[in-house]
Amino acid sequence: MPHVEDSLPPPAAEFTGREEELGSLLTALAPVDTGHTPVPVTAVAGLGGVGKTALAVRAAHAARERGWFPGGALFVDCHGYDETPAGPEQLLAALLRALGVAAAHVPGTLDERAGLYRSVLAERARTSGRVLILVDNASHPGQVRPLLPGHTAHRVLVTSRDTMPQLGSHLLRLDILRPEVARDVLHSALRTAASADRRVQDDPGATGRLCELCGRLPLALQIAAALLISDPEKPVAELVSELSDSATLLDHLDDGERGVRAAFDLSYRRLAPGAARLFRLLALAPGAETSDEAITVLCGAEALPRRELNILIRAHLVAPGSMRGCWTLHDLVRAYALDQVSRQEALRQEGTQARARLLAHYQRRAEAADRSLQSRPGRPPTADFSGREDALSWFDRERTSLVSAALWAADPAHARAGLGLALRLHGYLSWRRYFDDAVSVFRCAAETAGALGEGLNAGKAWNRLGLALRNNRRIEEAVAAHNRACEIHRERGDRLEEGMSWDMLGVSLTEVRRFDEAIAAHERARELVHACGERQAEASTWNNLGRALFKLGRFDESLVALTRAREMFRSVGDRFREATATNNLGRAFRETGRLEEALAAHTAARDVFEELGARERHATAWNDFGAALSALGRLDEAVDAHLLAVREYQDLGDRHRQAVAGNDLGVTLRRAGRRDAARDAHLQALRLFRELADPHGESETLEHLAAAERIEQLGEAGRG
Repeated sequence: MPHVEDSLPPPAAEFTGREEELGSLLTALAPVDTGHTPVPVTAVAGLGGVGKTALAVRAAHAARERGWFPGGALFVDCHGYDETPAGPEQLLAALLRALGVAAAHVPGTLDERAGLYRSVLAERARTSGRVLILVDNASHPGQVRPLLPGHTAHRVLVTSRDTMPQLGSHLLRLDILRPEVARDVLHSALRTAASADRRVQDDPGATGRLCELCGRLPLALQIAAALLISDPEKPVAELVSELSDSATLLDHLDDGERGVRAAFDLSYRRLAPGAARLFRLLALAPGAETSDEAITVLCGAEALPRRELNILIRAHLVAPGSMRGCWTLHDLVRAYALDQVSRQEALRQEGTQARARLLAHYQRRAEAADRSLQSRPGRPPTADFSGREDALSWFDRERTSLVSAALWAADPAHARAGLGLALRLHGYLSWRRYFDDAVSVFRCAAETAGALGEGLNAGKAWNRLGLALRNNRRIEEAVAAHNRACEIHRERGDRLEEGMSWDMLGVSLTEVRRFDEAIAAHERARELVHACGERQAEASTWNNLGRALFKLGRFDESLVALTRAREMFRSVGDRFREATATNNLGRAFRETGRLEEALAAHTAARDVFEELGARERHATAWNDFGAALSALGRLDEAVDAHLLAVREYQDLGDRHRQAVAGNDLGVTLRRAGRRDAARDAHLQALRLFRELADPHGESETLEHLAAAERIEQLGEAGRG
């Protein structure tokens, strides 16, 4: 399990000339005397490239070394000035994982994540002490506010190009370096590379001029130093002459960033054509980091252009990413490269072609990976992937780039290809439960398909958006999305797609307990798909109709529908859905007193789900098996079955089903006379339902608690 003590990046090896600012930061972060109210947020604001992150990281390490934050330190990069800044949902997910919360347990909504984040930090304050949260590269208060802890012990350190007074923070404005400090930065960099390098000392006049041409901005000075280091024979005066002759010194820059542009221009002009092309293409890549695979495709090459990549790394234009084989550009560097592309029609065309190439590659690979992901055990590997785990590994590495590339569908130049990629991500995003990403991708896909007049894909996108929304427990929005899909396919005259849309709509209607409407939707779906002769789709309508009837307490009718579903799935060889119908049938058997048949049904379904690796369904079958055992009076076995289900749901991060299984566990424990354990199980379920804002689940849980002793006291404890 990760610990927050490990979260800070290492301090910069060379840290020169910020002693006064470092002292100010440490004063702001130091513990305060009892009775004084601390300022919880300290912000470092200034120009891009002025050294905000280096200073903040150095201060964080110094504060940790002084023992001021025994609970550890967190670091998160907001990517605030990228084309697609990180949203507070993503930032909270990253912070929760750094605090030791498994990805599967991270809640779906912003409010839920913020609540869990504050709770975890409050607990750490009690058990370990103060925590420092370093929020880097924020561009808007909305990125930062959800990251503020509720407990007053903790401190937040923010870096941004904007002052963001709305945060009410202690503000340190970081300015460009003083002239003597800027010279020290250059001198230190050159002497680190070669201890005998005296160029800065030998020509102090040219060095001073170089510092001014670089705007005394640390980033620009570092790049200038890299240019000198890469050519050990070049005098400082020669570099000054080259910069002074730059006609682009002031182009598109303000607030003192002229030196950055000049340094970037010079770095870019010194690149060989191949390295310059790679530099531009990297800026066009999707996501914050670019893999070796994506770089190769963007370049239209057979292999990674390693030599050109190394040139860019040495010039400080490209840096290693968060994992081996991935690369990143500083936001100012990326902006510079994109500006270069925008200046020439030929380069714009080259960029469009490169993105089209990458989209086509991602479409093909995502389709192959999806086939491997959906394949059943024992099937031979595909040419692209050795199996499901290999496909998942690829999806995981490329995920942020795939999601960003799919959002290129909003660009008319890439609309169709972006849409095609988006539709190929459904299986993976559902499998990994990346429902936030799925909502973004399929909302964009739905809008794009509509604009393109692609009715079939528009309907598919709306349905996939609905599924993502339902899995995020945004059920009413899911209902609206499926309704839209129904309308689109009805207008197209596509009875099969319309029928399947009605079926998905019915499931969401069942989730919001609009059972009569759900039954009508499933019956309408069955009529449509039956007329098309599509037995698998018809079997699905019978299964989902059976679920809705069961929820209404119409158990005999549910038995008929579910038996029909099981037989039809079996006839088309769909073992997964046959097992789903069988497990649902077991519930109906239980409610009609056919308990041994219920046990057999749940056991058969459970075995199939285990074989297919369907963990959520496997947990469901165990929980239903426990309910049947409980009805038979085999209470110890039932408790074990429910506990297994609860733990599996918890591991999957499915809090709704975890709460349902927790209530079933509580009922069985109460039957076994284990009242304290039953109360604890119901209170845990109550907490989860309240976090999910599920009023029906909350009401049902309170009814369970009312059956136990001292309900008033227990109700108060549940609210706490």
